[in-house]
Amino acid sequence: MRLVIARCSVDYTGRLSAHLPLATRLIMVKADGSVLIHSDGGSYKPLNWMSPPCRLTESSAAEWIVTGKSGETLAIHLQDVISDSSVDLGVDPGLVKDGVEAHLQELLAAQLHILGEGWRLVRREYPTAIGPVDIMCRTAAGASVAVEIKRRGEIDGVEQLTRYLELLNRDPLLAPVQGIFAAQEIRPQARVLAEDRGIRCVTLDYESMRGTDDGTLRLF
Repeated sequence: MRLVIARCSVDYTGRLSAHLPLATRLIMVKADGSVLIHSDGGSYKPLNWMSPPCRLTESSAAEWIVTGKSGETLAIHLQDVISDSSVDLGVDPGLVKDGVEAHLQELLAAQLHILGEGWRLVRREYPTAIGPVDIMCRTAAGASVAVEIKRRGEIDGVEQLTRYLELLNRDPLLAPVQGIFAAQEIRPQARVLAEDRGIRCVTLDYESMRGTDDGTLRLF
């Protein structure tokens, strides 16, 4: 990971345009190719970012151009670089899920017929360079499907699955890879974002999957 603290302005050009005026900010360039612009406030969310796959070109010491897969650009204009360092974080073991999420993963892996008849498990905790996919499976027709499981489905979970899909679809042995976002509860904003990206949403009934009531798994 490369961490740059600099006085900079930022211009995004894509489906819309956005401008960040000159200020001191943190620029993160991660090993997966993503580029994020952070301020010292605003919680964990970046002010602007480019998700992988994207290409960073340092056209000069004062300007970086980040180009996304659809041609959108993030132009970072550097006025004064205060700090520029790189750190190798190594391989991340991934998020350790709480008991409910871990059990949901186990239950769904054993009940893939709920997602589709004839589906088969490839692997739980399928490894990637940016963390493990909860479930990798194949449809009856042999198509690859990546499943991300949450107790509560929010936008961050959709973004996480999007990154996995972008990486997995670079593998010709897997592509095209479909995505399923599964959770006990999915927030409306997360559902809209998932559907916009072609990701199928599944609401999980934990008690039903455990076989402790007569509920059913609801598919959307």
